[in-house]
Amino acid sequence: MTGSDIPSSFRLAYVPGVTPTKWVRVWHERLPGTPLELVQATAADAPGLLADGGADAGLVRLPVDRDVLAAIPLYTETTVVVIPKDHAATAAEEVSLAELADEIVLHPLDDVLDWETLPGRPAVERPATTADAIELVAAGVGVLLVPQSLARLHHRKDLTYRPVPETPESRVALAWPQAEEAPDLVEEFIGIVRGRTVNSTRGRAATPQRPTAKAKGRRAGTGGGQGGARHKPVAGRKPSPGGRAGGRSGKRGKPRGR
Repeated sequence: MTGSDIPSSFRLAYVPGVTPTKWVRVWHERLPGTPLELVQATAADAPGLLADGGADAGLVRLPVDRDVLAAIPLYTETTVVVIPKDHAATAAEEVSLAELADEIVLHPLDDVLDWETLPGRPAVERPATTADAIELVAAGVGVLLVPQSLARLHHRKDLTYRPVPETPESRVALAWPQAEEAPDLVEEFIGIVRGRTVNSTRGRAATPQRPTAKAKGRRAGTGGGQGGARHKPVAGRKPSPGGRAGGRSGKRGKPRGR
């Protein structure tokens, strides 16, 4: 095996709340000889990690600098408010921003939502992280607005959440360093997240499928019958206009005497 034949590894960064499990599973099925290494990064640090070569690609939160990183948006998350289970807002299926006007809305330093104007009343101090803010919500200090995946990530039995329409939403994207062409392994992962089949012409060359026995049989003949080959008339016998060579037995009977 030459050096170029040795499988290289693929480093995939991902930010809190993003779950790459299903795509990683497909990767291992399709490229069992190419290791995939997961690299955890905060939402703020992930773009710099990719730009500095710390990972080949990453599942990040937009926006990113498009002069530095190429990106394919994957999905947009619903924003929810995390509240105690005994909060009055739990009686509704969703909560409006107007209903949060009198609430202390915590705004952690690692917030991933792009607010023009923060809703509710500000806390005396900003929590350092979303995890710290969750603890404060549980203590009854205030409420917290986050993408739904982060509410699930920091799930607690004493807390719940409700969707909040008309709020900024977080978009998740696959990003990688800008280049004229994406590297082969990045193209492979792009194909996976986009749902391309294993034999897609994008990315690596498609793996040719072996012909089935039925397909081989068709190739052996010239087409026509069910077996893929034409039936030849028996030598010395002419087919009748009805397609049979005579009577039921296939033989021409003798004329009866008059």
